[in-house]
Amino acid sequence: MEKNEVLVETSARHLHLSQADLETLFGKGYELTVKKMLSQPGQFACEERVRVVGAKGEFPAVSILGPVRNATQVEISLTDARSIGVSAPVRESGDIAGSGSCKLVGPKGEIELEQGVIAAKRHIHATTADAERMGLENGQIVSVEIPSANGRKLVFGDVVVRVSDSYALAMHIDTDEANAAGMAPNTIGKIIK
Repeated sequence: MEKNEVLVETSARHLHLSQADLETLFGKGYELTVKKMLSQPGQFACEERVRVVGAKGEFPAVSILGPVRNATQVEISLTDARSIGVSAPVRESGDIAGSGSCKLVGPKGEIELEQGVIAAKRHIHATTADAERMGLENGQIVSVEIPSANGRKLVFGDVVVRVSDSYALAMHIDTDEANAAGMAPNTIGKIIK
């Protein structure tokens, strides 16, 4: 890849659970089961799934990503939010204060989540070395051009750069965004500053 290029990955609907919420949904002392490792170091998709319920509908089997976090967070697209009747403000991961609510249903219990539903702001994960090589800074807002073989080339603006040595270089967008660009797997985007 060239200096200004980044792998673009589609992040489908999923959720992150706190240990307390995991135990409410699956039972005391429960631990997540790794299904497959993800591109971000230490992150994994789990065998376990939960039902996400809104005012107008539900998703019966939403993937959980591990490991557990300090707070429970549900990440869905804006289309998903409309289809089940929940609010999902566009936010960076972890910024859940005053965000949307829903009900989570697991095999052992359920939770009325008062906040934590978001549509994730499109972002680039980069290590310190990646950021230096690309001339990027943590928190910087850039645009990324997504090529297309089907006539749907698109430039995404408002892409936040997140820098940490616990990351691997990749851009994440949701399914609405990937579909708008007609994006294929292993798409390489071009960063525009």
